[in-house]
Amino acid sequence: MMDTIDVRSLFDLPDSAQMVRVIVRIAVASALGGLLGLERQRAGKPAGTRTHMLVALGAALFVMFPLEEGMAVADISRVIQGVATGIGFLGAGTILKRQEEEDVQGLTTAANIWLTAAVGLAVGAGHLWLPIVSTIMALVILAVLGRFSRL
Repeated sequence: MMDTIDVRSLFDLPDSAQMVRVIVRIAVASALGGLLGLERQRAGKPAGTRTHMLVALGAALFVMFPLEEGMAVADISRVIQGVATGIGFLGAGTILKRQEEEDVQGLTTAANIWLTAAVGLAVGAGHLWLPIVSTIMALVILAVLGRFSRL
């Protein structure tokens, strides 16, 4: 007689309440990242909506997985440090230095990618109000102050 496979244990599925919490967190992280990326895409920048959504989702996952495993806060802080450092390399890829001394492009997009990772980390840790407020503030900065800088 063959033993039946327990799908719940095979995929290490949590209870339904925990699964809903995780799904909400990854959806919120992706949505906030998308909002930040949409502004960059509208401005014609190379790192747009999909890039920012993936950065936020990845950052959230980097925090949620250790939390799901019951990792100590000190260990999770090292994960956050690693993400903050690593995301700098992705942001650096958006910065272009032209021949003219004053012509550097992509700094705002690089900063936005860095912020998007922070938003994803905060959402992944289970804090929703702080990344939502930060995303709204960033959109105000990008939209309103962007108009002034063109003048």
